[in-house]
Amino acid sequence: MTRLLSLARIFGMMLVVFSITYLLPIATALIYDDGTELLFVMDMGLTLGIGAALFGLTRHFQQDIKARDGFILVVLAWLGMAAFATFPLTSYLQDLSFTDAYFETMSGLTTTGSTVLSNLDYLPPAINLWRHELNWLGGMGIIVLAVAILPILGIGGRQLYVAETPGPIKDSKLTPRITETAKNLWVTYALITVACILALRWAGMDWLDAVCHAFATMGLGGFSTHDANVGFFNSPEIEFVLIVFMLLAGMNFATHFIALQQRSLTPYRHDLEAMPFLVLMLGSCAGLGLYLWQEGVYEDYFTALRHASFNLVSIGTDCGFASTDFNDWPIFAPLWMLFVSCVAACTGSTGGGIKMMRTLILIKQTQNQMFQLTHPSAINPLKLGHTVVSSRIVLSVLGFIFAYFMTIVILTLLLVISDLDFISSLTAVIASINNAGPGLGEVGPASNYAGLTDFQTWICTLAMFLGRIEVFTALILFTPAFWRK
Repeated sequence: MTRLLSLARIFGMMLVVFSITYLLPIATALIYDDGTELLFVMDMGLTLGIGAALFGLTRHFQQDIKARDGFILVVLAWLGMAAFATFPLTSYLQDLSFTDAYFETMSGLTTTGSTVLSNLDYLPPAINLWRHELNWLGGMGIIVLAVAILPILGIGGRQLYVAETPGPIKDSKLTPRITETAKNLWVTYALITVACILALRWAGMDWLDAVCHAFATMGLGGFSTHDANVGFFNSPEIEFVLIVFMLLAGMNFATHFIALQQRSLTPYRHDLEAMPFLVLMLGSCAGLGLYLWQEGVYEDYFTALRHASFNLVSIGTDCGFASTDFNDWPIFAPLWMLFVSCVAACTGSTGGGIKMMRTLILIKQTQNQMFQLTHPSAINPLKLGHTVVSSRIVLSVLGFIFAYFMTIVILTLLLVISDLDFISSLTAVIASINNAGPGLGEVGPASNYAGLTDFQTWICTLAMFLGRIEVFTALILFTPAFWRK
């Protein structure tokens, strides 16, 4: 009980920190005079009050965070923050159910980009900015932000970072102190975001659209201020800028930090994932453009390449923007895009899915296994670059991939049994667990998730949550061994 009260104390402080994020939509409401400033002030006060009360009631229960406490707090933070983030939506959109509001905020914080809202073009600027700010905050992770701040208040954060950081190799650090690591990642993230805002403004967006779409791009969240998404702008320049920054967001931010620090591109050559990621993404763009042109979807190759490149990079990096209804393309094209979304994003990026590092380990393990069959007495350690990958990591990757695909199968069957057609069910789950946004069929880019029943909406919400925290972080809480002293 004491340990749970200690975790409640930390969660209360997280809510206090989270309440600060309301300042940006409050400022936006005042600048655009959209009438929502009082709403956000009240919601900020409510979040701050509950957080302060929770912290105050449990302030005497202060303990060091153990490794397993980090997993509990990560789950509690993602579920709890999404619930508190619904306040502005339910306050302004009074016909919006809690189920749909929670789906929207979970989609924002997990950087999925799926939406149940329509008439986005007519939402108040502050409401739209709030949705996109959730994308931006979720991109690097609320928990990583917390470990940069909470230690100042006497709360250690190493266990939280290990529980939250995506990828199979969780113990690498940029600096000896985890708080410095988190700060460096956030500074890098913020600098690239500013560059994205300026580039989008140069490409033709107004300031509000530039800020919102930069937040969604760097978080790989895919929210937009328009129902037609990026197709609203019909601008090759805007699409090109977004492609560049989506590719940057799909790469390891630790590599970006080191490259900026050294003022050199050499770290990208040394990054084991960077080149395979770029080869897969750019090669797929060229190939898919050729396929769409040959299938007669577009009259010339360059038009086909433009639309193939933007939408493939968007879905492949798990961002979720759309410039056209790729649901109408020959089925191979969107299925290939969803496949790429499963494997492409790099460890330490804001993308989801299996991650490129796990993909490379799985490919190497398959090659080693075939070599072992023909040379049973040979010793052939698994290497990535010059690094030998331990059997412990290989087994961890295999276990994760099994859990990942079993989760897809189970959640897809639940949607199918609820009377959603198979293509819509499968692609909704894949898009949700990869945090990629639109699927196909009823949840394609020309529509949204508003047509789902409450049960189906909660299934997709669960998929987004599991995908963001990488399945095991939640599943481990249901094992008896986890709760033994």
